[in-house]
Amino acid sequence: MALSCRGVCRGASVILLYGKQPVGVKASLCTPRLASTKSSSLWFVRHYSPSQARRGIGQSIVSRLKWVNEKYERFLQRRFPRFYALYHTFMKGFVFLYKGFRLLFQDAQEVRRIMTRMFSDSVEHQNVSYRDLEKLRQVRRDLIKAIPLVIISIPPFANYLVFILMYFYPRQLLIRHFWTPQQLVEFQRVYHSQRAQHHWPIVKGLESTSTSVQDSRLKSRLMELCSKVRHGVHPVVSDVHAVRTLFSGPPLGIKKMYADQMRNLCPLLFLTPRLPGFWIGRRLNSHALELMQLDRSIVQLGLHQLNDTELREACYVRGLNPELLSPAQCREWLTQWLQFSTHLKESETSLYLHCMVLLTVNYPKHPRH
Repeated sequence: MALSCRGVCRGASVILLYGKQPVGVKASLCTPRLASTKSSSLWFVRHYSPSQARRGIGQSIVSRLKWVNEKYERFLQRRFPRFYALYHTFMKGFVFLYKGFRLLFQDAQEVRRIMTRMFSDSVEHQNVSYRDLEKLRQVRRDLIKAIPLVIISIPPFANYLVFILMYFYPRQLLIRHFWTPQQLVEFQRVYHSQRAQHHWPIVKGLESTSTSVQDSRLKSRLMELCSKVRHGVHPVVSDVHAVRTLFSGPPLGIKKMYADQMRNLCPLLFLTPRLPGFWIGRRLNSHALELMQLDRSIVQLGLHQLNDTELREACYVRGLNPELLSPAQCREWLTQWLQFSTHLKESETSLYLHCMVLLTVNYPKHPRH
């Protein structure tokens, strides 16, 4: 019995699209046509739309490519293990690059939404929510850090050099969107160790400056505060507020400090100290005011509203290393910090910056005996 050519072709087409034979087609491959061409065509249209056909082709291609790629990787891992290690590293890098660009695009959309709402609703900066303010601050820092990489990429064919530099210097050139979770932890540890190198020079600078304080009572309280920190004691908020008047004018005001003391404060905020003294003072003051506004926004939001990740990030930005701290310890420290910072005036930004050392360096250590 001869096979129907049209039935064979129609059945083969459906097999190619879906990888399996539906009931109505099997008969047309192996037996004579039992129904008319018109009824078979109507059956096919009813059960398989063009969108389903395209989706079936796409799924088939994707699954086939995945199978080929897995087989190729197993071959490399078995025959060329060293090359496979390098290949695997680069492939992971490209995956994180894709994720990084996606996260950066999402942040850009979020910032656009925040700015649009601020302008359309005439929202004052101090009335913006904490999470929106933190998003604006972080994205601005990311964009500033990305400027050197963009400049390097401008010349023709420089993109090849950029990829090499990003691979070997991810901490220096890439922003946080392009870091792996392991790199994020590692790089934060490196950055904190760099600013921790300036903790004792800052305390020593306070001690040397105290000799020029005319008020004997304030001088003794400042020396006592520095002595507590040197001996491993974590000071309380009242110890800091007792000397706050020294930080709004000479000799420790933001515009009255020595240039060396200001340069020691720059790493606390991850700022470069290689600038003229007046410029450093303006940048320190601007960043301190921004953090003070964020502190007030946390109080308005409610500290209990922050999740563990936001808690750790808030502590890290304010000078504390939360790597070995529990969420309860982070919350305890941030509570103490807000009690201190929300009572400061705008003229006391110098005290705010110095307390990023005084209130962090010994937490949560116990006094030494």
